[in-house]
Parts: sequence; structure tokens; C-alpha cells
Amino acid sequence: MRTDLYTGHDYFNMDDLLSEEHKLIRDAARAWVKQEVSPIIEDAAENQVFPQHLLPGLGAIGAFGPYIPEEYGGAGLDQISYGLIMQELERCDSGLRSTASVQSSLVMYPIWKYGSEEQKMKYLPKLATGEWIGCFGLTEPDHGSNPGGMVTNFVEDGDHVILNGAKMWISNAPFAEIAVVWAKDESGRIHGLIVERGMEGFTTPTMKGKWSLRASDTGELIFDNVRVPKANILPLKSGLGAPLGCLDSARYGIAWGAIGAALDCYDTALRYSKERIQFGKPIAAFQLQQKKLAEMITEITKAQLLTHRLGTLRNEGRATSAQISMAKRNNVDMAITIAREARQMLGAMGIMNEYPIMRHMMNLESVITYEGTHDIHLLITGMDITGENAFK
Repeated sequence: MRTDLYTGHDYFNMDDLLSEEHKLIRDAARAWVKQEVSPIIEDAAENQVFPQHLLPGLGAIGAFGPYIPEEYGGAGLDQISYGLIMQELERCDSGLRSTASVQSSLVMYPIWKYGSEEQKMKYLPKLATGEWIGCFGLTEPDHGSNPGGMVTNFVEDGDHVILNGAKMWISNAPFAEIAVVWAKDESGRIHGLIVERGMEGFTTPTMKGKWSLRASDTGELIFDNVRVPKANILPLKSGLGAPLGCLDSARYGIAWGAIGAALDCYDTALRYSKERIQFGKPIAAFQLQQKKLAEMITEITKAQLLTHRLGTLRNEGRATSAQISMAKRNNVDMAITIAREARQMLGAMGIMNEYPIMRHMMNLESVITYEGTHDIHLLITGMDITGENAFK
């Protein structure tokens, strides 16, 4: 069992920009992760299981919908607090952060923003504590980067609608109590529906064989003539912009989370470089290893500054979708590059589960693809700065 020695790295005194509340929230999340998750995460990844006993603890540290108002069971925190929690979770494992991100940004967020008062009161308090877990159904087997092409649909049937279709690559699906599902009505308009486990015709088969995010449960959502009450349709927003607004919140959390993965890889490589002796001295004394470490902390620091600024803009309601895309793309690319460099610094030991680097590297191969691929986010920035749409 690996001892978690991480203490943090703050080369540009970023803590000076944080409030005392921010630091308390971050430190509480870090302490919980080190005590409850770090000792078991390698076994969970190796066995490809999500440790569901952690769910109440995630709720207790505010990882589920921390920015949701207290009247609905949330902590009423700001966007930087949310980001710091995601950073600490992904510093341990991207799959752990994915579970919290989906619950917060893709399930609780749309219910809070687009739901009725009755829906908010029914679902949000239980989701905030982790008593209920949710998932988000947008991606389909044939529609990933082009979600508007979805074929999942529903037709009216009295006080209900009849839902048919399938969603794929859905985090939390195998054990989720509810799914926020995006489907087209008879006119082709996209709506969000809350589908509950136990509704006849609704199944959530588990996807096996992943080499990435192995400590996170991934599944499919299958809808075979599922009768969903019309009262479960999110009433306040429809169209493709509704799920994309959720993705903005999720991508923002990923931008913070990826920094955590990068910090863990850097921390591991730095410690190892001071202990590993070759040619009579620590490898930290060699120029090429110092180059790697110096470049790592430089890129981490740049990402920290970018993301803190983005958090400030989010708090002010001024962050754009394009700005969020830039941060997600930059930070995940930064993290995966650092993971690869750190693995090289550890040599053959870098592939062993005695160290977290190879697990981070495999996880980040998913993170660089989901919630908008590396290339799609590049085109979002390109469209924003040129005014030209390269998607069509």
C-alpha cells in the first residue's frame, strides 16, 4: 500500500489569491483523499471497480454540487471552491473526479438551472449527499462530437412520453439512480428528461475492457419504449444549448482537475529524482532531468494562473464557452505531457503500480477525449477568434 506523501506545489504563490475558506475547503478535500482514497486507488484501478463506499464521503466534503444553493442541499460555494475540490480529487485519480464532475455539472447543474422547483426539491438534496447518484446521457454510439445528430427520441402519450434510443460511454451509469437524458421530440427539438432507475425498459449495462478510468464505472443507457412522466422533462431550457451549458460546467471542472493529475506526476518525479542514484549522484543533479522538472513546474504554473482567472470570470458570470474550451484543452494536454515525461524519469519503475504515473497517463487519454476532444476544442477557439465555422 503506497503512502501518499503529497503536500502541494505553489511556485507563484497562488495561495495568496485564495481566501481562507478556499484553503480550508481544499485542505479538507486533500486530507480526505489521502486518508480514504489513496490507500485503495491502485487496487480499485487494477480490479476495474469503483469503490462505491466513498460516495457518502464525497458528499461530506462538498464534492457533489458545491455551488448549488444551500436551500437545495448544496454548500453554496463559489466556482473556485468547486475547482479546488476537483483538483484534489483528480490529484488522486481522474475516475474519482469524473464521478464527482458528472454528479455536479451534468446532473445537479441542469436540474438546478433548467428544472422546476418540484424537480429541484425532489432530486438535488439526495444528490448532494451522495444518497442518490446520477448520470448524463448525451453521447450516442454514432454521435460523439456531433451531439446534435442524436437519434434518441420521444413521442407523447398522454401524461407521459415514450423514450427510445441508446447512449454510450456514460460515467456512473451502472449504479446511478437517475439519468439526465437528452432526446429529440417529434419536431426534432432537444429536451432534457430525468429517467429513474426502475422505469420499465430502462437498462444500464456496464462497459468492460477499459484500459483507462478503470476506477470509474462506465456503462450504456438503453431505452426501449420507456414511459417517462411529462413532469420529468426539464422545463426551463431546450435545444442543443441546454446540454452544452452543462458541458461548460464540466469542462471547467476538468481544467482544474487536470492540474491535480499533473501535480501528482510532477511530485512523484521530483521525489524519485532526489532518491534515485546513478553514476554516483541523484538523477536530480543531471541537467536533462532538471530540464524536465523545470518545464513541468513552469507548465503547471501557467495552467494554475489560467484556471484561477477563469474561475474569477465564472464567479462574475463573464466566462465564455470558448475560454472554458481553451482552459480544458490546454490543461489536459499539459497534464498528459507531464505524465509521459514523469514516466520516463522513473524509467522502468514508471510503469509499476508502486507509483501513480502510469495510471494517470492512461486516465488522461480519456480526459483528453471526453467533454470535447482535443481537436474539437481547438476548432472552438479557432471559430471564436476568426468568426468562421470549421465544423460545417
